[in-house]
Amino acid sequence: MSQSATGGPAITLYRLQACPYCERVVRALQDHDLDYASRFVEPMHSDRDVVKRISGKRTVPAIVDENTGVTMSESANIVDYIERTYGDEARADGGRPAGEGGER
Repeated sequence: MSQSATGGPAITLYRLQACPYCERVVRALQDHDLDYASRFVEPMHSDRDVVKRISGKRTVPAIVDENTGVTMSESANIVDYIERTYGDEARADGGRPAGEGGER
């Protein structure tokens, strides 16, 4: 998919090892052939300062999508966002993420 300004993937996923909610998001990203960077975070909830800085919460999974400017957490919300933004309906609009190239 697209790259960030630094040359890496435009989507960053903050996650824990062996977290079923994180794996749900990974599957959605893979199902849509999206490049993403994984950032594994501290297992101790109170030590997840990096996640708190980016999303306002310490919960994972959390994503930052530089394509659309979206930052969010909660696996169900993220999977829904990925489907709406990068799913079949979005591809019917020319493969652009929602918010690029016109209103929806």
